[in-house]
Amino acid sequence: MSQLGGFHHLNLTVRDIQASLAWYQRLLGLEKSFERDVPERGWRKAGLDDPSSGLRLNFTEHASGSGDAFSEFRTGLDHLALLVAGGRAGLEEWCARLDALGIAHSEIKSGDVGELITLRDPDNIQIELYATAE
Repeated sequence: MSQLGGFHHLNLTVRDIQASLAWYQRLLGLEKSFERDVPERGWRKAGLDDPSSGLRLNFTEHASGSGDAFSEFRTGLDHLALLVAGGRAGLEEWCARLDALGIAHSEIKSGDVGELITLRDPDNIQIELYATAE
């Protein structure tokens, strides 16, 4: 059996694909890698990539979607945690960036294996910006 090499991508179901693309591009500076609309299958998909880290986030807007905001209390995804370099100083830089972008976020707080900042995307999906203990 061949070994796993890591994650290929993470796909999030969203209510408004254009709003999500704009928000994540603004937050993370990712590049759009693809976008397609497939009405006969009832969905639109798009992807954002960071060539330097290999991070790939994909988004799907389902025509039959419920329109409900995300809740980590339902079975499925709980949150998305992204690793931040530079420890606490890196998190402090992210706090300044989020403030400049007008994106609400928590203060830096302790996590199980480091420190983190939490914020929510337009669909209420919780994102953690996590710096592991050095």
